[in-house]
Amino acid sequence: MAVNLGVHVYEQATSVSTPVTADVGVPYVVGLAPVHAAANPAKVNTPVIVTSWSEAVDKLGFSYDWERYTLCEFIYSHFQLFGCQPVIFCNVLDPDKMRTAVEEKEYTVEEHAVKLPFDLIADTLTVKNGTDALTLDEDYSILYDENKNACIVELLSSGSHYSAAALTIGGYQVKTDEIVVADIVEGLGEIDSCMNTVGVIPDLICAPGYSHNSVVAAVMAAKAAGINGLFHAKAIIDCDSGPDGVRQYSDLIGYKNRNNFIDENQILCWPMVQLGDYRFHMSTQLAGLMAQVDTANMGCPYESPSNKRYQMDCCCLADGTEVGLTFEQSCIIAGYGIVTALNFMSMGWTCRNNYTACYPANTDVKDYFIPVSRMFDWVGNTVIRTFWSKLDKPMTRRFADSILDTCNIWLNGLTNMERLLGGRAELLESENNVLDLMAGIIKIHIFMTPPSPAQEIDFILEYDPAYVTAAFS
Repeated sequence: MAVNLGVHVYEQATSVSTPVTADVGVPYVVGLAPVHAAANPAKVNTPVIVTSWSEAVDKLGFSYDWERYTLCEFIYSHFQLFGCQPVIFCNVLDPDKMRTAVEEKEYTVEEHAVKLPFDLIADTLTVKNGTDALTLDEDYSILYDENKNACIVELLSSGSHYSAAALTIGGYQVKTDEIVVADIVEGLGEIDSCMNTVGVIPDLICAPGYSHNSVVAAVMAAKAAGINGLFHAKAIIDCDSGPDGVRQYSDLIGYKNRNNFIDENQILCWPMVQLGDYRFHMSTQLAGLMAQVDTANMGCPYESPSNKRYQMDCCCLADGTEVGLTFEQSCIIAGYGIVTALNFMSMGWTCRNNYTACYPANTDVKDYFIPVSRMFDWVGNTVIRTFWSKLDKPMTRRFADSILDTCNIWLNGLTNMERLLGGRAELLESENNVLDLMAGIIKIHIFMTPPSPAQEIDFILEYDPAYVTAAFS
């Protein structure tokens, strides 16, 4: 055996780990997108991560018909108005299955082009000049114009039919009205595949245009309570403001209770908001606002979105009817555990309310305050990601101490930055009995106190007659 001569250096793993902080302000949005108009359409019913407006249009298409293509509302709000990213979208509209035939019809050519309905599917179109069949990319091209809400067939000058006066066109168009609640629920179920498909776990769940449905809202809450059975999120849902929904604030509490919108993982919104000619579900803008606030705080969700500015110029119902809310009425709505909007104190239109939907029935501060509840979610998600790699290692005292040290260093840092008022991790003997330890089960108890939002500041004014005496003495 050779003698091991010389000076040798060996490295040992660091006793504490660097926390893998969970992503925050990342929405998972389910709905309909005009993927038939996309240059590189994303796979249907599959999460796709998007980081910019151009990428969203490229993968999902875009239309201003937001009542039919509900994801487009979110694309516009999140990227154009709030400038936040990323977003994980799940489109449930399948043009290959949800389509109907359109009979051939003759169209007049104007300026070498024919304007068709936006819903037509480009790769199904047949284009003829009389009896002559035209060839795509040789005789004509197809483009989608979201501003004109049209599919445009444009004759190419290099083709032999450039001067045609009329074209006969047929094909298929998408049928958005074939989408049912079960399709949205199926899309929500795909949130469990986010870690595998896009490598990101979302912490906000949205379904604009569908979240007011009690079944959809219940599934959103269930997913928010345990993505992959592990990670926590918040479901942002809307009260229905349509003809059969809530049209005045006094009906909100009955609507909320009737639809069972009382979960601590739900954030309930009413009414809709409008900016110029564009109408948004409040859940859409709230998701953008929350992402904006989280980003400003270096990815820590300890601050409430309340009293921060929406991108809007009025509140409205689904039919566009304007809703005027006074300060007193907004306080009543907030007392119902519902997020609304308020234009007050020359601050412009701001988000109003710090409570999740469980308020006022649930009075546990970690459940009913939005930022406090989100901090518990975030810390929980972070420790899962940080210590997942330690699973199945030998459970020794040094093993436990390394977890405690990592947690306490991180919690102390959050406390110093005033993200927490205080926090610590302990290994309590009362929670770790011998049988559990023998079975490979160890429990780390984290004590933490996120700051509550200062939603009421009281000044006490008192007349002091001593100042009169002092003034004239």
